[in-house]
Amino acid sequence: MFVHDTALIYGRYLRQSLRSRFALLFGLLMPLLYLLFFGPLLTGLPLGGRGSSWQLLVPGLLLQLGLFGAAFAGFTVIVEKGQGVVERMRVTPVSRLALLLGRVLRDATVLIVQAVLLVLAAVAMGLRAPLAGVLIGFAFVGLLTISLGSLSCALAMRVSTPQEFGPLVNAVTLPSMLLSGLMLPMTLAPGWLDLLSHVMPLRYLVDAVRDAYVGSYTSDHMLHGVLVAVAFATLTVTVGTRVFRTAGA
Repeated sequence: MFVHDTALIYGRYLRQSLRSRFALLFGLLMPLLYLLFFGPLLTGLPLGGRGSSWQLLVPGLLLQLGLFGAAFAGFTVIVEKGQGVVERMRVTPVSRLALLLGRVLRDATVLIVQAVLLVLAAVAMGLRAPLAGVLIGFAFVGLLTISLGSLSCALAMRVSTPQEFGPLVNAVTLPSMLLSGLMLPMTLAPGWLDLLSHVMPLRYLVDAVRDAYVGSYTSDHMLHGVLVAVAFATLTVTVGTRVFRTAGA
């Protein structure tokens, strides 16, 4: 029943996404603009990492796509709360975990499709990376989306209006982007800033995907990235499920 419930919720929200093609395209716009206008500036610069500038930039853009795409997923929950949709779902015998997973798996599907398009554009501009590394990058985008989507939905269940939700999300996403080395590796940062960045879970995912893009699959960065991604996803899905069960009850 849990799998059946999750599939029902996932199908409902996926159909909504497929009917909104403009939202799919505009979600890809920001990382694509970074790729087109920021990427060429890095070509040939000593960035302190292995591989080409594209092998450093594209993994960061993939995770940036997951960061911003998933962090704002809770706006849908706020709208549905106002329309009474969430309460009608919660009075059914559907698993609370299914109510959450159906949503975030839809978000993960959409963002992975966008990530594929982003990588294809990057290949056209000069990216060269092993196929296994590219697939590992997609897996990390999926895990990040599930994690942040769960937190976003949990936060949306706790706040009342989009005016409350938006500033709270921005207060988390901007420092995460700056301190995780999405655009440039943190090895270029001063020692104190590099040390501070290690409190950001996203930092470990960025380092792992960059290693994957140069074909290093057994490095410490890869191990730490996998452990952090799985642990973070487990924690956030647990928190999100609990909030869906208790918020407003």
